[in-house]
Order: sequence, then C-alpha cells, then structure tokens
Amino acid sequence: MRRPTRREFLKGLVIGGAAAAAPYVVPSRVLGLDGGAAPSDRIAMAIIGAGSRGTGVMGHFLREADVQWIAVCDCRQERQKAGKAAVDKHYGNADCAAYTDFLELLARPDLDALLIATKCHWHALASIYAAKAGKDMYSEKPCTLTIGEGRALVETMKRLGTVYQAGHQRRSVDSFRFMAEVVRKGMIGKVRTVICQNWAGGAHKPEAPQPVPPGFDYDRWLGWTPWHPYTPVRVRGSTEFWDTGGGILMDMGCHWTDMAQMVLGTDETGPVQYEGEGVFDPAAFSDTPLTCEVRCTYAGGPTMVLRSSGKFEDRYIRFEGAEGWIQIMDGTNEVTAQPASILKMRGISAKGWGDAGDHVRNFLDCVRTRGRTTCHPESAHRATTIAHAANICLRLGRKIRFDPRTERFDDAEANRMMHRPLRAPWHL
Repeated sequence: MRRPTRREFLKGLVIGGAAAAAPYVVPSRVLGLDGGAAPSDRIAMAIIGAGSRGTGVMGHFLREADVQWIAVCDCRQERQKAGKAAVDKHYGNADCAAYTDFLELLARPDLDALLIATKCHWHALASIYAAKAGKDMYSEKPCTLTIGEGRALVETMKRLGTVYQAGHQRRSVDSFRFMAEVVRKGMIGKVRTVICQNWAGGAHKPEAPQPVPPGFDYDRWLGWTPWHPYTPVRVRGSTEFWDTGGGILMDMGCHWTDMAQMVLGTDETGPVQYEGEGVFDPAAFSDTPLTCEVRCTYAGGPTMVLRSSGKFEDRYIRFEGAEGWIQIMDGTNEVTAQPASILKMRGISAKGWGDAGDHVRNFLDCVRTRGRTTCHPESAHRATTIAHAANICLRLGRKIRFDPRTERFDDAEANRMMHRPLRAPWHL
C-alpha cells in the first residue's frame, strides 16, 4: 500500500476532525490557519548571545507567527540551556538545538536568519560571518566597535544582498517618529542644537585573575579582541573596557546619535567636527569616560551635544530650534514641547523605547521582500561612527575634524584609531 504524504495526512486530520468533531491535538498554527504560517513558509531563526537583552528581543520574534526558532548559541552553557528551555516551552517540544560555536550554527542549511545579541565587540564580526554564510540578521547595538568595522559591515551587506536590521528600535516607536515629523515640518524652526543626555559611566576596581568558570568558553567570548586573564568584572562590565566596548557614550550614545540622524535626515553623512571634555578615573581597572560632553558639529547645520552624566532615569533627547523645542524622556516616553500646541497633534500609544515589536516586524517583512530595513547598515554605521569619533576625540584630548565622504580624520593618530588589530584566527 502507498503511504499517504505528509500533506495528505494533515489534510485528513482537518477533514476528519471537522466531520467527527474528534479532539485531535493539532495546533492551528501548525497547519497555517488562524493567522499562522505553514511550516514551509516560516523564517527559521536562531540567536547568538542568549543573555537578558537577547532573550528579551527573542520573545518578540517568538510572538510572530511566521518565525520558527530552531537554535540558541552562547559561550555559557547555562545560557544555552535557559534559552533552549524557553524556546522548547513556547513550541511544546524539545527541538531547539544548542551551540557554543556560532560557526557550527552558521553551517546549518536550514537556518534563514539570526538575532545577534552578543557583547558589543562581537556584533560586527558575527554579522559579517553570518552574511558570508548566507544568513540575514537583526543585530543589537552598537553595530560595531570601530569605524573601520562599520565600513566593512556596510560593504559586506551590500555586496551579498543581506537583509540587516540594527537594534536601534526607537526608530520604530511612535513618540520618536512623532518627534521626527515635528522637526521635519519646521514646527520648531531651524534646528540649532540637539542635546543627547546619557547617564554617567562606571569605574570598575581592579580584580585578580581567576580560573574560568566551568561551562564558559572565555576564549571564544574574547574572540578577536586582545587576550586578558579572566576576571568576572571584565566580562560583566565589558562595555566600560576599551578593548571590548566604548562606555556609555557608545552603548547608549549610539541610540541618540541614530535618532538625531533620522530626525535630521542625515543617514548618509554626519558631523564634521568633534570637540569635548571627559573625566577618566586613572585608578580604575576600566578605561572609558565616567562623565563627558562632546560637541559634534554638522557642516552648515546644528551642533549635537553628547553628554554622559547624572542618573540612568534622567536620559533624554532634545531638539532646539529657532522657534521652539521638543524633548523625549527615554525612561517614561514623555514628550514635551514648546509651543505646547505641538503636542495636540500626537496620538496616544503605550509603547516605549523598550518595545522592539514593530522593529522586529519590519525586519521580518524585509527578509521576505528583500527590502531595505528601517535601520539599514549605512544608517547604523553612520550613527555609530559619531559615537566612535566622540570617543576618539576624548581619548586624544583635542578637537578633531572628520570628512564623512572619505571617512577620514584630519589627525593621523585619530585615523589609526579607526581600526584595531584582530587576534588570530579571526579576520574581517
């Protein structure tokens, strides 16, 4: 006897169940009903870097009917297990695979796209390796650790036709879109200043080297960055160490520079001059600014002021024009403006900066259409370049000029800081 095909079998379940009202346990989403997607039409996804931010964003992907999560990858075994458990619980099975080596994951022919949510120093290189393996990706910010990485990222995605979305999710939040509309319509007049307020950075005390904890592939975690003996704070506070991060100025600052670029309509360019002051703790183990202010000036345009000071909850972005201003408090999503009549134009939404749902949906739609994402590689690179250039200005302790067209500084030492050597065997 000929065995029925899988399609015939599923069809029989549906028809038979309707006729006999039998309680077959076949979720409608498996059959592509009730707004779900058929198995053959789902985007197969995995995550690299299953920490708190990564699994949080993964939750938005799992809520989309046309996504099938197939794997979790992390240098820590406990995060692999926790991520796999979350996916398996969502689907009611044990099919999710777990990996330590992301290169093994990239070799899977059934994998379509990735969520990259590693520590900062892995975002660009993991994205480039994934693109070369034929995968699309949604990468958390900051998209790069150096300006040179950024240009390599842009050109790789362009050459291979990769769909890339940077995790600057504020672009997809209504309050920030409203701000962009207000500014672009000239409702506050010509923009003179953009104030980007971050919180103050941290200083970590020195720690003695310790044995690497069981189940943690520390060498893979370090990746292409310089080798250092293992200490918990170097991993926990990696953003505040120059070899693996750029401090708050880059970690949060790239969100604000991205919003400024979007609102000003300067996604293909950037400021031409950087001047500022920063406070470093010479006794600290970490080596990024505690507080700072950098003034980033556009050619013939406004000045963007990047500040790191104060408390976490005090962060905001503010556009000041010749005829008024508009500001968003990031923690509360509160929008204020002068003239106050501007606010009457805004609808009401409960979504704030932390809701990445619309940003995720935009990425998935572009995976299907091969269209350009809301935060495409060029815009992400340009926004992150501003944060990198501000950091370079502070580390050099002097004013520097930058040509956005050639992506070169007028300072030889600054140009050398646009790139960092990669530890073998990694390469761009």
